[in-house]
Amino acid sequence: MKHFKIAVSGLLALAAAFCLFACGEKEDPVKLEAGVTPICVAHHERAVYGDAYIPEAESFPIVIFSHGFNGYKDDFKSVATTFLGAGIGSITFTFCGSGARDTSGFGTTNMTLYTERDDLCALIDYARRIEGFNGDLFLFGGSQGGMVSALAAEVKSKEVGGMILLYPAFGIHDDWNNLFPTTTYPTDDSLPETVPNFNGWGVDLGKEFIKSAREVDVFSGMPNFKKPVLIMHGDNDAVVNIKYSKQATGEGGYPNSKLLEYPNFVHGAQPSASEIKTILVPLIQTGKL
Repeated sequence: MKHFKIAVSGLLALAAAFCLFACGEKEDPVKLEAGVTPICVAHHERAVYGDAYIPEAESFPIVIFSHGFNGYKDDFKSVATTFLGAGIGSITFTFCGSGARDTSGFGTTNMTLYTERDDLCALIDYARRIEGFNGDLFLFGGSQGGMVSALAAEVKSKEVGGMILLYPAFGIHDDWNNLFPTTTYPTDDSLPETVPNFNGWGVDLGKEFIKSAREVDVFSGMPNFKKPVLIMHGDNDAVVNIKYSKQATGEGGYPNSKLLEYPNFVHGAQPSASEIKTILVPLIQTGKL
């Protein structure tokens, strides 16, 4: 299967039809060769593009990687490659509307925390149909991708076997309520239609993103997710305060969780090769922290 770029949004339906043809009907098994294969998954009249990392094994767990804001599918390529060598399958993908490197044709002003959650849920359903999948599925998310992973795990708690979260953006609710306080923007109609070039990253956000960020409540669902959750966060993270990860792994948070707190582990850092092999691989293989 080959990637192709969508020049205009009017061709999105054609892309979705292509994905359905290439990947099979909704309930059909997905047959993939060992190695790295481009994939696309159609849902909600849009298409998600990514790569599947399939090990040389008859049976294997699968990890789905979710990148952060304005990221894309290759952000965790090195981790997925290491997992592949350890007999663990992976899916990396680009959220629809995530930024300039997204090829789905879905506008950034249409992207919300909930559209990203739906993208991830569609990938969860897809992963479970891959031939050789042994039933153990983990979510691996960084920053906003960590937040979205938590939202998807709440919806797909029976399907998700655990999570690995890097500096998850659990402070989004507070951040966006500070940016657009209800004292100044008391109703949805009072919010601006767009937030151009957010943070200077070249990504225009829409009103629906603001609404989703202001209303999202990730903490209320945490006590109900009893699978293992490993959070890795640095104490000098200037983007996401570590206090949110401490809350998520403390009383009232995830009941089966652990926080690895790193000195000088900045936002955007990734686990070392040693940590991947000695901490992450055993967690995925055993399902135990």
